[in-house]
Amino acid sequence: MVSDITFLKRAQMELAYFSGYAWLRQRQTGGAGIVLRFERVRPRRRERFQPLASCEITPRFLDRTIRALERWNYDIVSIDEACRRAVTLPLPRRFACLTFDGGYKDLATDAYPVLSKHGVPFAIYLPSAFPDGLGEAWWLALEKIIARESRISLVIERKELHFSIRGVAEKYELYDFLSKWMRTLAPPDLSVAINDLCKRYGVDLAALSRSASMDWSDLTMLATDPNVTIGSATVNYPALSNLRDVDAEREMAMGRAVLEAGIRREVRHLAYPFGDRESFRPVHVLMAGETGFDSAVSSIGGIVEAQGRTNLHVLPRVCWDGSQRSLRMMRVLLSGVMFSPGPTDAACADLDAVGPRHPGHDRHRRQHPAEPGHDIENRLQQA
Repeated sequence: MVSDITFLKRAQMELAYFSGYAWLRQRQTGGAGIVLRFERVRPRRRERFQPLASCEITPRFLDRTIRALERWNYDIVSIDEACRRAVTLPLPRRFACLTFDGGYKDLATDAYPVLSKHGVPFAIYLPSAFPDGLGEAWWLALEKIIARESRISLVIERKELHFSIRGVAEKYELYDFLSKWMRTLAPPDLSVAINDLCKRYGVDLAALSRSASMDWSDLTMLATDPNVTIGSATVNYPALSNLRDVDAEREMAMGRAVLEAGIRREVRHLAYPFGDRESFRPVHVLMAGETGFDSAVSSIGGIVEAQGRTNLHVLPRVCWDGSQRSLRMMRVLLSGVMFSPGPTDAACADLDAVGPRHPGHDRHRRQHPAEPGHDIENRLQQA
């Protein structure tokens, strides 16, 4: 998940909080409201190697977040209401919309009891292959392999590479390197790469993916709750930018059709897989509307403006970093002050071309293994 907090930004946010700057600027920067993005909700783990810790919050933190939003006078609304407020005149109270990506099992077991206790609406976005047990959670398999091995070999660009990862820091570095490389692969190549790695190191990718994901019985249970909106994240959760346009359109349309057949409810909202600027292109924004979705959420940081100033098919979200437990930091993010307009890169300009978007900085720039400055191959192979 692309987090909206870095060390430097945290320092800036602390200053904005204690100086009162965030509250002075909130009227100008806060927009109509915000869409919050979470992924996993489960008790905190003790392992030293947790490369996906930023994707997790605890049930207790979720409870604290909901209570804080209510205390801060936010209206906690559904994604439908968030879209309505994005195209109408601003209301006195800002809104907060809670969204959860990935369709993980712990959403049903750990998050839903908290959400239902508070009676708040929320949206789930999931890839439809996973409830059928056909999805491949390659990021979880990669984490499991690196966690338990001290040396890893795999083929990258037809070359057998060997990595020594005895220390935790080396494990984090390799996970970052390999996950970024896998994000660049077309789905067939990605499947071959992760299945080869799992076969080498005895990881059952299918079983791991099934155990981490909700099944149709979980989704059927959630679908009976009027506070739950179930949205699509395509079929297989590929980075759309790695697909041909016809394949990307098929992923969108089939993901929606399979979900609708499984839960017997209309699916009108989409989440772009991964959702950062490098995972989808302007054509996919247009495609989402043409496929019939009312909205499509990204992982690009920002707030939602009123009066149609935010494109409903590239909605920004505040991506919460689960390694942070400070509600002060969340309140500053929700004020919108950290998303004030600034310089934009080419990707931002491309998205602006298809409609309004509130600027935000993407701090995780993907780097291809062959690019200059990425010397992890040499260092870890020589270790």
